[in-house]
Amino acid sequence: MPKNNSIRRVAILFAGGPAPAANAVISTAAASFLRNGIHVTGILNGYSNLINYSAENPMQVGLHYKVLDSEALRRTRNSQGIMLGTARSNPGKNVSAPEDLDDPEKSAPLRRVYEGLRSMEVDALISIGGDDTLKTANKMKMFQDRLPADAHRIPVVHLPKTIDNDYKGIDFTFGYFTAVEFIASEIRNLIHDAEAGRSYFLCETMGRSAGWLAYGAAIAGEASLVVSVEDVQGEYEASETITNPKTGEDETRRVMNIDLLVNKMVKVMLARERDGKPFGVMVMAEGLAEFLPYKYLEGIGRDDHGHIAIADVNLGPLFARLLAEAYEAQTGRSRKVTGLQLGYESRCAKPHAFDVMLGGQLGVGAYRALVEEGLNGVMVSVSGQLDLHYVDFDELVDQETLVTTVRYIQSDSDFHRLARFLETYVNE
Repeated sequence: MPKNNSIRRVAILFAGGPAPAANAVISTAAASFLRNGIHVTGILNGYSNLINYSAENPMQVGLHYKVLDSEALRRTRNSQGIMLGTARSNPGKNVSAPEDLDDPEKSAPLRRVYEGLRSMEVDALISIGGDDTLKTANKMKMFQDRLPADAHRIPVVHLPKTIDNDYKGIDFTFGYFTAVEFIASEIRNLIHDAEAGRSYFLCETMGRSAGWLAYGAAIAGEASLVVSVEDVQGEYEASETITNPKTGEDETRRVMNIDLLVNKMVKVMLARERDGKPFGVMVMAEGLAEFLPYKYLEGIGRDDHGHIAIADVNLGPLFARLLAEAYEAQTGRSRKVTGLQLGYESRCAKPHAFDVMLGGQLGVGAYRALVEEGLNGVMVSVSGQLDLHYVDFDELVDQETLVTTVRYIQSDSDFHRLARFLETYVNE
């Protein structure tokens, strides 16, 4: 029997970067509520409309949201793209500690989101997105916890989304395997191109915080080498002291040892030449840009969540140039090395069956969490044979810093060792 019979209207919101099977999640969640007589509202373009809500700028159907009925859901489960659109607007941008929620100015965007939802008579919110969207969902719950006792509460349930697969609390995120296969197929094509031209491609893949996508694509794509943020350790780790332009104080940053990393790549090239393979593809995770010495990051902007604009760094082309120069310096020969960015092409790829099933279970899990279990402030998780679990926000977000915990590839894990076994062996 349902534990929460008070939900009559639910809102679904998608934020952050796209991911394959997004529509499988949205459509199955909506269908689950519809079959039980609950109205479903699809918020358009993330929080970008809610964050600007006011009495003078009300939420308008067709412009800011749309009704998700059976007609709108026809044959959408396997469709590409995001039927609700997306955006990176962050209503919790100014809230970095619990006490900030008590500051009317800092919490004003969250209040506008809450009031916008109330204006549509929403009884529950389903947020779909990455770790930044999870942080926002947690802040929305915490904001409502501070409302007067008689205020209307809107339960919040979060569904984890990222092709980076770096979420704590779930085995795999929807879209990960589709993205891995899409990028791996590009890598396999590039290998043939590289062989024909006796050259190299240095591919930068998505993966800001962890290397799951880079490693998966390299393994499935048969790349010669893969490097990610988890590999910035030991001899490949360094530090530098810079002066903070805002405070004027000296700060020590953890950076990568570029010279040693490039030298490792040259060793891979030489090892392949000894094996009669003067060509190959190497993969780097984009998150390595965060570990570049400061001279490479000057003038690079940041988004609403404080992340550097990685696309502006051009990590692949940068390392391609450094690698070509180091190879020529060591051998006296030239070898063409082309830097590429891979990833955007995969975010709206046709979803694989596994991601559709995983996304479908997460969507159904949103209904079960809110109505059957009567939960609030949880992330829906799936493990094993698509078994549902519900993880409290408290276990995923540090309640003092309001920052999520990233799941990195453990350097001694079997998954990490798999990549090391399959890439070009360098006897160091």
